[in-house]
Amino acid sequence: MNIDFRFIVTAFFEIMKALPLTLVITTVPLLIGFAIGIGTALIRLYKVKVIYKIADFYVSFLRGTPLILHIYIVYLGLPLLFDVLAEKWGWSIRSNSIPLIVFVFVAFSLNAGAYMSEIIRSGILAVNKGEIEAAYSIGMTTSQAMKRIVLPQALMISLPNLCNMFVGLLHGSSLAFSISLMELNGKANVVASTNWKFLESFIAAAVIYWGMTILAEKVTAILEKRLRMFIKGGVA
Repeated sequence: MNIDFRFIVTAFFEIMKALPLTLVITTVPLLIGFAIGIGTALIRLYKVKVIYKIADFYVSFLRGTPLILHIYIVYLGLPLLFDVLAEKWGWSIRSNSIPLIVFVFVAFSLNAGAYMSEIIRSGILAVNKGEIEAAYSIGMTTSQAMKRIVLPQALMISLPNLCNMFVGLLHGSSLAFSISLMELNGKANVVASTNWKFLESFIAAAVIYWGMTILAEKVTAILEKRLRMFIKGGVA
């Protein structure tokens, strides 16, 4: 079997057309998941009554089940729930008008939030407790200490794991093709199906994924350096 290197180049540029959608599928849930992760981590750390048990279940269930199941559960279950609520409250829209990408956002955000809550929680716990006590001694409230002292340091500690989370979502975005969303993997399948050169097409897709992963690692290294300088220079 001969590999058509010329087609790899052709496929590369065709598949690159799906990169913007792939980045959207990756970054939007990452940002939403980060917010969910911080909230969930703080709820579990401070054991907020009743809510922290729900947070424990959320983290345990989402981390204990694969992403593909989250996609299918959201894709099949959310429309049912939406239509029931629409019927009850007299909404004029129905689930069939919801764009497919919304289901991916919900599934990926919930998945990312569960994993990031553990990443952020471990980062917070790694901060020296003496610094928190020092913050209290000069009159800072808990929220001020968290915002100005704990979270910046926890973020720096967690940055490599957050980068891994981005890479995981980037690779996991290929599962969006299971509900017909045309990201990199889906585009690779479509390009390959034109002349059955699947190996060449998937090699091209692999190069793109690999390049994005390397870029993410480089950006993380720069951010880590800047955060370290920020912390050494003191907090505002």
